Amino acid sequence: VQLQASGGGLVQAGGSLRLSCAASGLTFSRYAMGWFRRAPGKEREFVAAVNWSGGGTYYADSVKGRFTISRDYARKTVYLQMNSLKPEDTAVYYCKAARTTSWGQGTLVTVSS
Repeated sequence: VQLQASGGGLVQAGGSLRLSCAASGLTFSRYAMGWFRRAPGKEREFVAAVNWSGGGTYYADSVKGRFTISRDYARKTVYLQMNSLKPEDTAVYYCKAARTTSWGQGTLVTVSS
């Protein structure tokens, strides 16, 4: 399983970013997909997930109402639309397929105040 996350960058508080994660080496349509993040000096934490059918989405309380997870089966890609970004959203963001161990290299999001 290979996961290539992209789309991170530097943004001001209140701004938006869209992260992408291209997956390969797995039957994409059979796996739930999730986004996680690790802020400086903190443990990795769950951010959002989407089930295999795309019909169910789940969010951490800290991002609910601001972030939206989605998936494109043709592109084998999962997205994370991040709006109303806050400095505390600063972290390296990783995607992961359920029931696998690969994390990929992550993408850095920095939100300035």
